[in-house]
Amino acid sequence: MHPMLTIAVRAARKAGNLIAKHYETPDSVETTQKGTNDFVTNVDRDAEHMIIDVIRKSYPKHTIISEECGELAGEDKDVQWIIDPLDGTTNFVKRLPHFAVSIAVRIKGRTEVAVVYDPMRNELFTASRGQGAQLNGYRLRGTSAKDLDGTILATGFPFKVKQHANSYMNILGKLFGECADFRRTGSAALDLAYVAAGRVDGFFEIGLKPWDFAGGELLVRESGGVVTDFVGGHNHYTSGNVVAGNPRVVKGILTTMRDELSEALKR
Repeated sequence: MHPMLTIAVRAARKAGNLIAKHYETPDSVETTQKGTNDFVTNVDRDAEHMIIDVIRKSYPKHTIISEECGELAGEDKDVQWIIDPLDGTTNFVKRLPHFAVSIAVRIKGRTEVAVVYDPMRNELFTASRGQGAQLNGYRLRGTSAKDLDGTILATGFPFKVKQHANSYMNILGKLFGECADFRRTGSAALDLAYVAAGRVDGFFEIGLKPWDFAGGELLVRESGGVVTDFVGGHNHYTSGNVVAGNPRVVKGILTTMRDELSEALKR
């Protein structure tokens, strides 16, 4: 196992255990609103500190980019740990048991290792670049769908960027004519992990942040899939507009959404 993956797994499991413990004692959860339709809890922050402590013990000079803390610049700017301590906070607050810890390590702009950990199901998704993706140690392969016919697509509504609501609903409507059904689970990290595991055939979402998808992106790539922006390029780290699946499914999604994209969504 890649040494950084070992540390990422240790950090994710530790944070996951903390999250699961608080899930069992809802009175211990304090929720505040940090933006429109955007919530944070004391558990997000405590889990984040726990992850950062584990990383810092082994790699004190690395840079850390995290959802709640922002960027913690280290002496070594080439190595970035990208962390979402609790992806699916709204589910957690509502006591819907579907959320995850996501950790990715990027070296000189390329993701090398990734962990997405679902503490409620004890499912640990891991990947190292060039070494494949695993779920609890078993190799993952995405689905072999030839086109959108019969596919299940995961998505998330653009609740933080509602200016895109009309475009999104038009895209959804067109895709619904092509695929079998949708899943909307509330955790982009797990949606991408499920693409890697073949539980859903594809995924698309508007306006994600790097910590939402950095870990899941490598899982998809290492299971034989591709990840692009809405026009088939690689600008998703800037735009936050993400499409994922096997190459044929991604091609189908991109072709179907093409005529419904506003200028803002083509960037």
